Amino acid sequence: MNANAPDRLPAEKAERRIDLRSDTVTQPTDAMREAMRAAVVGDDGLDGDPTVRELEAAGATAMGKEDALFVASGTMGNLVAALVHANRGGEALVDEHAHVARSEGGGISRLAGLMCTAVRSHDGMMDLDALAASMRGSYSRHGAPTAMVVVETSHNHAGGRALPLPYLAAVGERARAAGAAVHVDGARIFNAALAQDVPPSAIAAFGDTVTFCLSKGLSAPMGSILAGSRDFVVRARSYRRMVGGGLRQAGCVAAAGLVALRDMAGRLADDHRRARALWTHLRDQEPALIGNAPDTNIVLVHLGASGPGGATACAARLASRGLLVRPRDADTLRLVIHRHIDDDAIRIAAAEIVRAAGMGR
Repeated sequence: MNANAPDRLPAEKAERRIDLRSDTVTQPTDAMREAMRAAVVGDDGLDGDPTVRELEAAGATAMGKEDALFVASGTMGNLVAALVHANRGGEALVDEHAHVARSEGGGISRLAGLMCTAVRSHDGMMDLDALAASMRGSYSRHGAPTAMVVVETSHNHAGGRALPLPYLAAVGERARAAGAAVHVDGARIFNAALAQDVPPSAIAAFGDTVTFCLSKGLSAPMGSILAGSRDFVVRARSYRRMVGGGLRQAGCVAAAGLVALRDMAGRLADDHRRARALWTHLRDQEPALIGNAPDTNIVLVHLGASGPGGATACAARLASRGLLVRPRDADTLRLVIHRHIDDDAIRIAAAEIVRAAGMGR
């Protein structure tokens, strides 16, 4: 558990505070804090920050790309990628539940000027026939050619699903046939790689560009990496400045990102194991609440007709007991496991969820 967080919510019966809202709540490790204190820094917008440059090189290597760019967030990384790929104009094709379409403020459309076209999908995977039908390889009376296709893995809305590699290959084939770029929104790509027992570069290889977060399970306090070809990064660096991402002595936070890449990917297995344990507890106590076993560190709880207020009301009941969760939609809770969640927290969470779900019936 997070020693720096309050021990309990202001609730009479809450014995401990368990935060399953997101793995973004992770605190930096002691090693990260020391690295941040000791970081060698420079003005990244002028002469370059040496620690940022080291992080960018490490990020590029991890993704198997020629170069990389340190950005403030995954949302910024996805937006900058769209700005670069938008040179053809036209559309960005995404699955209907993609984070870039649902949770990033419409930046692809409002700022990059790409019409964000949602393709019907299941478990985070676009229907390949529908994708092919939506693809445009050239200008027509209906619009400009497809500029980019976005795939997200692990897939947030699909409960942390790691998209199969053959599916990613099929998307890439269809995009290349139309001359469109493929961008991998890999916010949790290290989780997806672990679930599929491959290096993250094996997933990134299916994209022309890739974004991944240094926060979340890797526990850095902030920051993401956008990787691609050298030419892409030259252009991306200019667009990063345009959207307010020009950095100064950013080595102070990049140092934590280096520790995240060096030390934290290996421990994600604990999060996956505990997510499976939570799913198993729920399956054994109330099987109607859960669907397929989790691939990674996210568990979905399907409340169904669980009384007035649905997931929002259930989340409020859980908060009163010291368990913080977030609704994914009207009748589904999303639970995210991270390094501050231990085995005792998993058992307590399972019992509280079953209790709270039952109260709504």
